[in-house]
Amino acid sequence: MPEFLLDLKEQFIFTFIEDERWRYLVTGLGNTLLITLFAGIIGVVVGLVVALVRSSYDKTADGARMTFGRFLFSVLNWICKLYLTVVRGTPVVVQLLIMYYVIFATSRNGVLIAIVAFGINSGAYVAEIFRSGIMAVDNGQTEAGRSLGFGYVQTMRYIVIPQAFKTVLPALANEFIVLLKETSVAGYVAIIDLTKGAYIIIGRTYKAFMPLIVVALAYLSLVVFFTYLVGRLERRLRNSDH
Repeated sequence: MPEFLLDLKEQFIFTFIEDERWRYLVTGLGNTLLITLFAGIIGVVVGLVVALVRSSYDKTADGARMTFGRFLFSVLNWICKLYLTVVRGTPVVVQLLIMYYVIFATSRNGVLIAIVAFGINSGAYVAEIFRSGIMAVDNGQTEAGRSLGFGYVQTMRYIVIPQAFKTVLPALANEFIVLLKETSVAGYVAIIDLTKGAYIIIGRTYKAFMPLIVVALAYLSLVVFFTYLVGRLERRLRNSDH
């Protein structure tokens, strides 16, 4: 066996096998996937609600009479715009630190706090993605739904949102991948994610090359896998149109 392969083997055994340091990466991988999955769900729910408020307000803004209900709707739209401005205008790591050390200062469930923080952050970006998709659907589709006797909620549920979802699916997939990579800052609040697991191993072995390369390959593998799944979903959606 070539000498450089022997050196790599020795480094691998020293870095990961001795003292079972590979467990830090396994724990980190589990936390990373857990945070990404549930934060993604929160982001989609929050983003869809905000997008519906924003798009509904924009579509009904022209010629609408100022009633008390309209005033409340405008206040709700203003709150959504403020949420988008604040969340998109501040770094996610700062939001995470505020959640951990200020808002949930009495809790030390770092994973749950990270899920909430990343979910709220992702929701702001998902909201704009959904809003662009909803606004891209022709108004004739809404009018056709109303002519069939559908109410506004039914029209959005059965006609507008399914069409918007097909349009924004690639952007949603990209946001999910971005969210997966953004979780690498979760270590700032003492969560053992993939990146934090690598830092712990580096601190124990004083060897940076092997842990960082393995973590980079892990992230790359996850991104390729999720991209493949989204590609299959896109093809299935295209086939359903025929």
